[in-house]
Amino acid sequence: MTERKHKGHILVVDDEPSMRTTLSILLKREGYRVSQASGGVEAIKMLAPGEYDMLLTDLKMEGMDGIELLRHIKAVDPQAEVLIFTAYGTIASAVEAMKLGAYDYIGKPFDEEELLLKVARALERKALVKEVQVLRAELQGRGERGQIIAASKEMREVLAQIDQIAPTEATVLIEGESGTGKELVARAIHRGSLRSDRPFIPINCSTFPDTLLESELFGYEKGAFTGADKGRKGLFEAAHTGTLFLDEIADMPLPLQGKLLRALQEGEVRRLGSTATIRVEVRIVAATNKKVDALVAQGIIRDDLFYRLNVVRIVIPPLRERPDDIIPLAQHFLDVYRKRAKKEIMGFAPDAAQAMLDHPWPGNVRELENAVERGVILCQSSSITAQDLSLSIPLLDTGSDQGMTLKELERRHTLSALERHGGNQAETARELGIGRNTLWRRLKEYGIIP
Repeated sequence: MTERKHKGHILVVDDEPSMRTTLSILLKREGYRVSQASGGVEAIKMLAPGEYDMLLTDLKMEGMDGIELLRHIKAVDPQAEVLIFTAYGTIASAVEAMKLGAYDYIGKPFDEEELLLKVARALERKALVKEVQVLRAELQGRGERGQIIAASKEMREVLAQIDQIAPTEATVLIEGESGTGKELVARAIHRGSLRSDRPFIPINCSTFPDTLLESELFGYEKGAFTGADKGRKGLFEAAHTGTLFLDEIADMPLPLQGKLLRALQEGEVRRLGSTATIRVEVRIVAATNKKVDALVAQGIIRDDLFYRLNVVRIVIPPLRERPDDIIPLAQHFLDVYRKRAKKEIMGFAPDAAQAMLDHPWPGNVRELENAVERGVILCQSSSITAQDLSLSIPLLDTGSDQGMTLKELERRHTLSALERHGGNQAETARELGIGRNTLWRRLKEYGIIP
């Protein structure tokens, strides 16, 4: 008589016998093979590489807690998936466990359906890991991280973070000034994940009025509001099984942040005008161009949403703090734009290279790209000169600033940036480090927009 094949071998670790028994019955009923350990010390004795496909462990146990056990598990078998049980009040510790490699956490008392769903997803992820490892190595070998140029120590550390967290399911929060390449990092995380063949859906939260952002994220039903002549699914649904990139998350209004938090916690969304919920399974990568800790302290970002998003944080340093990247980036952009312009430009003249190294780059990599594109267009020889780059930024005439209010200084600075970008509000907002809605309100106040 042949032994029935099980769906996976799971080790349940809990110092409460009743909890171990309950979990064992539930999991065996679903076709899993189950072993039990009464605590962290006993679990360590039972560990062996490849023995268990998954471990379910309580966070708070006598002798050795779940965090310490998790470290031992990952040292013995890095591929083992771990689901943490946590009671109310220890969510911060559960988030710390996810940073150490836990797949997810679930609260006590747990919902059976939610538990079985998370177990199934974790084991599905484990099964897919081997399938994508070869492909991921091949892609990385071909430089498929996109246009991330990493000559500096700072950016090499960022790439190392990407390689480490991309294969996990961890939510990622990216912090960096406008123009540093936050979306490139988000796309690199997606390409290195198990979701690489699934959708990557980006949205910039600063580009939508408050009233439209909710319908973009969650969708709407026919007749939900004036002009909704047919239903439309939102970006959460479009990104199902893939990655949703929420850029400039700090520009999301607080009421909508609460709805976003619920969608992340419950794994479901509700379209505007509907009472039905829709299950979604999405990895979230969020980004902001401001110091996120200050935003939380000021109440601009809800602290409970912050804890949900800040499982892993990547900080992209501004270009002025990594000068080793300036010339390699400039050369990369030169290769791109001279081909488009069909010009035989060999490189940068010494004065152009020095000008780029001396420039503060308030607009970061995006400003550098624009400067090189401008240099290619204006270049009349075989090398781009400093004059072609036109890097000098006109400063306010300090002699005429005396007695001027802060509001007037802000007005002059805003209009100066708008003029530099030829009236392009999106580029102007990026340089100023504000959302487009904020820029629009300023221009309306100045009388530029009726």
